[in-house]
Amino acid sequence: MEKNAKIYLAGHLGLVGSALLRNLQGKGYTNFLLRSIDELDLLDQKAVFEFFKEQKPDYVFLAAAKVGGIVANNTYRGQFIYENLQIQNNVIHASYLNGVKKLLFLGSTCIYPGEAPQPMPENCLLTSPLEYTNEPYAIAKIAGIKLCESYNIQYGTNYIAVMPTNLYGPNDNFDLEKSHVLPALLRKVYLAKCLMNNDWTAIRKDFNRLPVEGVSGDAAQETIQAKLDKYGVGKESVEIWGTGKPLREFLWSEEMADACVYIMENVNFNDLKPAGKEIRNVHINIGTGKEITIAGLAEIIAQTVGYKGKFKFNAEKPDGTMRKLTDPSKLHQLGWKHQIDIEQGVEKLYHWYLKN
Repeated sequence: MEKNAKIYLAGHLGLVGSALLRNLQGKGYTNFLLRSIDELDLLDQKAVFEFFKEQKPDYVFLAAAKVGGIVANNTYRGQFIYENLQIQNNVIHASYLNGVKKLLFLGSTCIYPGEAPQPMPENCLLTSPLEYTNEPYAIAKIAGIKLCESYNIQYGTNYIAVMPTNLYGPNDNFDLEKSHVLPALLRKVYLAKCLMNNDWTAIRKDFNRLPVEGVSGDAAQETIQAKLDKYGVGKESVEIWGTGKPLREFLWSEEMADACVYIMENVNFNDLKPAGKEIRNVHINIGTGKEITIAGLAEIIAQTVGYKGKFKFNAEKPDGTMRKLTDPSKLHQLGWKHQIDIEQGVEKLYHWYLKN
């Protein structure tokens, strides 16, 4: 990519997009096309097509998506499949119509079967059923992979799909209902520590910064306490959905961004095509190849935050996929490998949360 090329970064305010923007800026790129959802609704095909026709971006990072944790995925199934399909279709097709030189589509490792081999290689895609709770989201992301793949084959485009593992980092979503396990658990543990210390000033500050179901820090103490109780946040214990036994892999978002920019700078679709007639599974896993149980993650967070209470695992709630470890060997062969492990990453995220 040329340093002064027009780069459209879709979703630049989110966890993934903001990390990509910081990485690109750090590498000397200067010409960005950035639009918030209020300025450009990616669900609106006409608006997207007009934007591309007017701005003519050279490169596109498609990091915009409807995302959430196990609760959100299972609750808002229709929204997750519709909105992600619509966003992908609009941006990828507009890129083709307007001669975008290269596009990076960001998916998720939930595209792989619920009982995929572990660690999960790229070629296990579509080999058996998906995990039920996130099936709509996964199907949308699989469609995005196939859209990029099919356009490359038919139209000669240079669109690459990457599948990051579970991400966490600056600008993460800490909403107790809709966020992923790591940021949600970090916030719950922090609030539990505040309760243990009877630090209602800190609790009110936290609720003012990010209200819980519309309840801010200005509400009555009993109202705030009711919300904490609902999400299992107590002085002596924190509730965690499931058994705590599922294994998960986590990647610091800024490292994910570095891997994505590395791929855009150094890897093309032709480099990924397999030998033979059929072109499949040319997407790239982005992960660490390391995993930890949810219970183990909780202990790391408690130690980092300084919380002395216990964890209660609610086995009546779903665990989701029991194991979901990526095989990042293709990425390693292409020349990139992670550096930040989970202990260091949790500490970095906690300090970011307190500061921001």
